[in-house]
Amino acid sequence: MDGNGRWARARALPRPLGHHAGMKAVRDVVTGCLEAGVEVLTLFAFSQENWQRPASEIDALMRLLEEYIARESDELREKGVAVRFLGDLDRLGPGSRAAVERIVAHTAGGTALALNICISYSSRAEITRAARRLGEEVAAGRLDPADIDEDALARGLYTAPWPDPDLLIRTSGEMRISNFLLWQLAYAELYVTPVLWPDFTRQHLFEAILDYQRRERRFGRVSV
Repeated sequence: MDGNGRWARARALPRPLGHHAGMKAVRDVVTGCLEAGVEVLTLFAFSQENWQRPASEIDALMRLLEEYIARESDELREKGVAVRFLGDLDRLGPGSRAAVERIVAHTAGGTALALNICISYSSRAEITRAARRLGEEVAAGRLDPADIDEDALARGLYTAPWPDPDLLIRTSGEMRISNFLLWQLAYAELYVTPVLWPDFTRQHLFEAILDYQRRERRFGRVSV
């Protein structure tokens, strides 16, 4: 979900209006995923590094989060979308934390699409957290170090309930992963588009999916 600030700057608008425009793209992409039969959609909304931004921008983003939850919660539930939030949610203010917990509970029964929204998220912190928990299990005598493998660590990640992503779509033309799902993206296909997030539509989503479907995924093996 990159490019909100540049979208606003190109129109001589305040940055918060770029984030607000980006919420329309979220709605369109969720609809597109439902139409295309996508089972899991994970959006990177706010990183741990983003806490370093000006307080006024952070406040605007958190108000926007609460607004989105209040406006979209019922419709997401009706469409069968189960919303989850991944990240260090303890850093959220009381209002934002309550809104997050409310929509998670409200949509918990959804089976059409798992919508994961990364808030206060850092992939390095996520991996560190999983490794620390394994260390605690070893120290407590509940886990043999010889039993620690990739699956054991993966079970401690926020994304443990879901398979690894098949496709990463990076908007705004940036050629980096930005501390997002570093473990999970090991074999994901990458699709980079110059389109800024507020301009990203379900048509752009379908183009990315079609591009993905034309690729041959080898996972280290040779072509057949």
